[in-house]
Amino acid sequence: MKGDIRIGISGWTYAPWRDHFYPKGLVQKKELAYASRTFPAIEVNGTFYGMQKPASFARWSDEVPDDFVFAVKAPRYITHVTRVTDPLHPVANFLASGLLRLGPKLGPILWQFPPSFRYDADLMEEFLALLPHGAEAASTLAARHDDNLKSRAWLQTDGVRRLRHAVEIRHESFRDPAFIRQLRRHKVALVCADTVEWPRLMDITADFIYCRLHGSEELYRSGYDDKALDRWAARIRAWSDGCEMEDGEFAGDPVGGTAMPRDVFVFFDNTDKRKAPLDAQRLTEKLGRRWVPSPGADENLRLL
Repeated sequence: MKGDIRIGISGWTYAPWRDHFYPKGLVQKKELAYASRTFPAIEVNGTFYGMQKPASFARWSDEVPDDFVFAVKAPRYITHVTRVTDPLHPVANFLASGLLRLGPKLGPILWQFPPSFRYDADLMEEFLALLPHGAEAASTLAARHDDNLKSRAWLQTDGVRRLRHAVEIRHESFRDPAFIRQLRRHKVALVCADTVEWPRLMDITADFIYCRLHGSEELYRSGYDDKALDRWAARIRAWSDGCEMEDGEFAGDPVGGTAMPRDVFVFFDNTDKRKAPLDAQRLTEKLGRRWVPSPGADENLRLL
């Protein structure tokens, strides 16, 4: 048995991709539908910049195949503005904003912290302990939203299997064995962020792997050559197969006897100059994989 591998892109509405990744004549409102036929998962960025509505999540869900998965980036208000101080209501608001309306298409939730955010064990403990991992717990927490949502809160969890959480850190103070143990205790994944700007740690802390490839030479811009993609392919195979993966930097103790097949999510975020979709496709090919959407997807989602 092997873990599921989903390689995709971060976001889907980028003007430089039009007439290149997106075919000439494709209308903008069909870009998500097109991208979801090319990749089995996409990371939603719009949720980071502002609170969305349940209708938006419902529309996104309707536009993609049944077996497609969204990773959803949590609001910067939580991670960058309040910096997870008193996180109860902000997290509840996010969960109640319509996130649960994605149902079975809801994949991992990404919590990205800013470069200025230093490791604080007590603060992180309060935050990590709050995160729900089951549908019922998520609905219960979402019900604690404040008046900012009022009548538009969405608390139903039809089809939601579970909630997975991944934390992306960008400050060297997180290179701490105590932090790794903390993530493992709460079953939260540490994002492996490929960049020269921040720590690139590959400690396994949950039952899945979450990678964000930002461009290892120039942030958000540099592409990946064959040698780099071969190296990433080898890492992904090891994670998916349940083998020990030693090609990287680690802050904590080895996983040791808990090695097992894990689902792997990889998102290319080197969006400038049209590199992300191409790099994602090339890595998919190197792994010998091909995304085949669920039957009927093409009939239900007219592109042109």
